[in-house]
Amino acid sequence: MAKTNGEMNIIEHLEELRHVLIVSIITTAIFAVGAYFFSDRILASMLEPITKLGQKIFFTGITEAIFVKIKISFFAGFLAALPVILWQVWGFIVPALKKNERIYFSIFVLISFVSFLGGIAFGFFCVYRMGVMFLLQFAGPTLTPLLTIDKYISFTISFLLPFGIVFEFPLISFFLAKMELVTHAFFARNRRYAMLAVVALAAIITPTPDVVTCLIISGPMYLLFELSALVVRIVERKLARKKERERLVDMTEVQSAATVK
Repeated sequence: MAKTNGEMNIIEHLEELRHVLIVSIITTAIFAVGAYFFSDRILASMLEPITKLGQKIFFTGITEAIFVKIKISFFAGFLAALPVILWQVWGFIVPALKKNERIYFSIFVLISFVSFLGGIAFGFFCVYRMGVMFLLQFAGPTLTPLLTIDKYISFTISFLLPFGIVFEFPLISFFLAKMELVTHAFFARNRRYAMLAVVALAAIITPTPDVVTCLIISGPMYLLFELSALVVRIVERKLARKKERERLVDMTEVQSAATVK
């Protein structure tokens, strides 16, 4: 991007955005093709909560199995292409930023990727496997679950994605605090409501109705809220010190000008 953000008109912005979308889609497709060759291994890992209990999973349509593998491949391809997608977004936005803002945004891109993958990993290894195994045990010896692969994989993906998004909350809070859109007092005032919201969200996304699993989900989510509050407080203090230094510099300049007169 040779031009700065101020030199680009709306058509050029749209052209750059189209380039970002095209590169992101092509990269995801390429990684999805590569992931297809590992789809059996990925599928085996995703089915582990069921296979550990000796359960079988079925498909009811002739094309269901192949489309499930394609769905898994694009999910894995998206995760693998995420650094490239974020890099494209970085390249689109960074010309409009100042030098210090570019550093912050670069850190944001890196931590955002790590946080998203961390949320996905936590959701699968710490919550999903335990929840699925817990639910299937309710069948008892007389009932046999008839699980179809398409519904199982669709549910798994839709369950994991919110965890990746929720793990971005501290990072988003940092940038909102830098823009002075949120304050630590706001977090402190709404701590009770946040706890209720976290429990409600955990109850919605958890695959099991039991209290234990709900607490397993809501615990880390609430810790993320407290971490976000801490991040905002640190940012607030730094901004306050910066404003105080600027105020002292302005006072010194005023006093120096008055002395000269």
